[in-house]
Amino acid sequence: MAEMNNEEIISKLAKVAGKKAKIEPELYGRYNVKRGLRNNDGTGVLVGLTEVGEVMSYLMDDGDRMPVDGRLYYQGYEVTDLVNGFYKKRFGYEEIAFLLITGDLPTEKELEEFRALLSSKRPLPDGFTEDMILKAPSPDVMNKLARSVLASYSYDPNPDSLEVSNVMRQCIELIARFPVMIAYGYMARLHYVEHKSLFLHAPVPEYSTAENILHLIRPDGKFTELEARVLDLALVLHAEHGGGNNSSFVTHAVSSTGTDTYSAIAAAVGSLKGPQHGGASNKAYAMMCDLREKVSDWTDESQVRDYLAKIIRKEAFDKSGLIYGIGHAVYTLSDPRTRLLKMYAEELAKETGKDDIFNLYTMVERVAPEVFHEVKKSDKIMCANVDYYAGFVYSMLGIPPELFTPIFACARIAGWSAHRIEEVVTGGRIMRPAYKCVSKRREYVPVDNRPGIV
Repeated sequence: MAEMNNEEIISKLAKVAGKKAKIEPELYGRYNVKRGLRNNDGTGVLVGLTEVGEVMSYLMDDGDRMPVDGRLYYQGYEVTDLVNGFYKKRFGYEEIAFLLITGDLPTEKELEEFRALLSSKRPLPDGFTEDMILKAPSPDVMNKLARSVLASYSYDPNPDSLEVSNVMRQCIELIARFPVMIAYGYMARLHYVEHKSLFLHAPVPEYSTAENILHLIRPDGKFTELEARVLDLALVLHAEHGGGNNSSFVTHAVSSTGTDTYSAIAAAVGSLKGPQHGGASNKAYAMMCDLREKVSDWTDESQVRDYLAKIIRKEAFDKSGLIYGIGHAVYTLSDPRTRLLKMYAEELAKETGKDDIFNLYTMVERVAPEVFHEVKKSDKIMCANVDYYAGFVYSMLGIPPELFTPIFACARIAGWSAHRIEEVVTGGRIMRPAYKCVSKRREYVPVDNRPGIV
C-alpha cells in the first residue's frame, strides 16, 4: 500500500477526530448543561458582577419574564441620554471611553485633558509600523490587529505589572492606537495582498477618534462633518455591552489568570472576529447585498418575503437558515442601539442618495420577524440588532467590509479596558467552570496490539 502524503494524513486524522468530537445532544439535557452559558428561559447564566455596563430587555412579574423595549446602560447612565447629551454638540466617543474606564463622566476640563492624552498616545512606537505591520501583512485585519496588540508587549517598558496605574496606561494607549493599527493593517493588506498602492497617513492630533479613522483609511484623508458624527455615534453604541457578551467575558476570563493586558485584549479581539459576534455586521451587509441582487423589485414586499423565506428554509444566501441582523440573544422588543443608529442612518442615506436602500432595510426589519414566524411556526419575539444597520452605515461612509469588525474593535476596546481594570481590581479568583467528561473508561492497549484508526 502506498504511503499517504501529509495532506492525506491530515484529512484522515480530521475525519476520525470529527467523529470522536461529536457529543450526542441528549447528553446535554441529561447532565443539565447550560449550553452557551444560557438558562432554559434564554437568560444568561450569572457568572460574575460588573458595574461597567448593563443590558435590560425584560421585567420579571410574578416569576414571568415580560419583554420590554431594550435599554443599555454605561456605568449607570442610559446610552440614549448619553447620546442626546453630546450628539451635534461634540464628538462623544472620547467622553464615553473616559466614563467607562473611570466610572464617571468627565468635566469639560477633564475631557479636554483626556482627548489630549489620547492624541499624544496615538502614534505607534518607533519601528512598529515597519516591523510589526508591513513586514507581516495579513489577509484579515482582525488577525493583524490581534498580532499588533500582542506585539505591543515588546514595546512596553513595564508589560507585566498589574498595578492599576500601569494597567490604565496600557489601556489608554490601546484605546488611542487601535484606529492606527487597523488602518495600517488594512493598508498593508491592500498593498501586499491585493497589490494596490500603499499610502499611510499620520494621525492628526486635533482629530477625534472617528475623524482619525476616516482620515487614515481614505486616500485623500477627507470627510464631511456628518460622516464623522455618524461614525462617532457608531463607536459610542459599540463601546460596551455588559460583561456577558463573549469578548468582554473573554477579557474577564483571561484577566482572571493574572496575565498581561496585551494577552487579555488580544484574546478579546479573537473573540470579536467570530461571525456570531463582531463579524455579524459583515454577514448582515452581505445578506442584504445578495437580496438586492436576487430580488428584482425592492419595493415589492411579496418578493422580499419570498427571499427571506428561502433564507429561513436554507435555500438562499449562505444556506445557514439565519436572517443576519434580526434577533438578539438578549433584546426582545427592540435594541436601543438600533433605534439610535437607524435614526442617523436615514440622515446619512439622504445625503448620499441611498434612500431606496434605506427603505429596503426598514421593510426587511419590519417583515423578517413575520416571515420567521410563518415559516418556523414560532412565536419568538425578534427585533433588528445593531449589526443590521451597522454594515449599511459603514458602507455609506465608504468603509470596506474588511474593516467593519476592526472598527467594532476600535469602539469596544474602551469596554474591554473597563472590564480588564475591574477584573484586575476586584476579581481575585481564576475562572474555572466545569465540563462533564462523558467518554467511556478504556483499558490501555500496548502499541503492538493497536488496530489503528479507521
